[in-house]
Amino acid sequence: MPITQAPYGTAPDGTLATLFTLTNAAGCVIKITNYGAIITMLTAPDRAGQAADVVLGYSTLAEYVADTPYFGAVVGRYGNRIAGGRFTLDGVEYTLARNEKGVNHLHGGERGFDKVVWEAEPGEGPDGATLALTYVSADGEAGYPGTLSAKVVYTWTNENVLRVQYQATTDKKTVLNLTQHSYFNLAGEGSGDVLGHEIQLFAGQFTPVDENLIPTGEVRSVEGTPLDFRRPHVIGERIGADDEQMTLGGGYDHNFVLDAGGGQLARAARVREPGSGRVMEVWTTQPAVQFYSGNFLDGSNVGKSGVAYAHRTGFCLETQHYPDSPNHAEFPSAELAPGETYAQATEFRFLAE
Repeated sequence: MPITQAPYGTAPDGTLATLFTLTNAAGCVIKITNYGAIITMLTAPDRAGQAADVVLGYSTLAEYVADTPYFGAVVGRYGNRIAGGRFTLDGVEYTLARNEKGVNHLHGGERGFDKVVWEAEPGEGPDGATLALTYVSADGEAGYPGTLSAKVVYTWTNENVLRVQYQATTDKKTVLNLTQHSYFNLAGEGSGDVLGHEIQLFAGQFTPVDENLIPTGEVRSVEGTPLDFRRPHVIGERIGADDEQMTLGGGYDHNFVLDAGGGQLARAARVREPGSGRVMEVWTTQPAVQFYSGNFLDGSNVGKSGVAYAHRTGFCLETQHYPDSPNHAEFPSAELAPGETYAQATEFRFLAE
C-alpha cells in the first residue's frame, strides 16, 4: 500500500493526530503528521542506492509539542519575520504576538499553523501518493484579519520528488506567506554538521537585515559577498567571514531574491553532499528563498535517532515571499483579498550522483 496511517497522539487541545506513511515505487518513504503538517521522515538514496532519512525531527508528537524549532512544519499565516509584531492594511493596524525575543512576530506566532491539527485526506495522484491537508483559520486568529481557508497537498512521487502545493482563500483582506520548514542533512539526520554540503542558489540578490534579522528594505547584489552562491560553494567555506551580514545572521539566515522572479516553477537551489552523492534540487513558484544554516541549533533538541542536534547540523531552504513584506511597499505584495486564490508550489527533487 502506498499510504498507511496510524494514531500519533493527542494535541494540547485534545484533538487526535495521525501519522501518515507514503511509500513510493522506489521504496523511499515520507512520513507526515497532520499536526502542523509536519514531515517527520524522508528517505532518499545515496549513489550506491542506500536510503537514509535526510530530515531532522522527532519520533513522537509529545516532543514536537514540547520544543521544536519548526522541524518539518508548514508555518503560517506568515512565514518568517514581521517587525515589531505589527502591520497596517488599508489603514488599519494589526497587532501580532512578538514571539521572537519579544521583538519580532515569527512564523505565525505562539500558535501558528505548525501547532494546529489539519484535516487530512490521503489519496493517489498520477505520479505518486498524495496527502491533502486543510485548515480554516478564524478571523482574528493570532491577530490576523479574515477567515482563511488553507490547503496544502503533499505528493511523494515515484521519482523521489516531494511536491508541496499551497492554496488559500479569505473572506477579508489579509496577508499570507506559507512555507515548508524542513531541516535537511543529506548525509543523514544525526550524522553531524552540514558545513561540507555544497550549495548553489539561483539568486543574484538578497535582502540585507538589521540586528533583529528584519530586512532593511534594500535589495542588494550578492556580488563580492559571502552570500554569492551563483556558483556552488561549500556551506562552511565563508560562514565565519568578517562580514556584517554574516555577523548579524550568526551565519546564513537570509532571504535570497530568485532570478526567476516567481510565478512559474523554476529552480531556486541545488545542494550536494559529497560523501553520499545525494543531491537535492529546490524548484518553486515563489519569488524568494530563505537559506538558513541551522545557527540556533545548540544540542538541546535530541532527534529521533537519539543524537542531539548540535550547531549547524541541518539547513533549511524556505521558499517564500520576502520577510516583513507587509511593512515594505517596495517588496512583492503578500496581500490576499476576497475573490483571489493564493496558489504556490515548491518541489524538492532528490537524486544521487
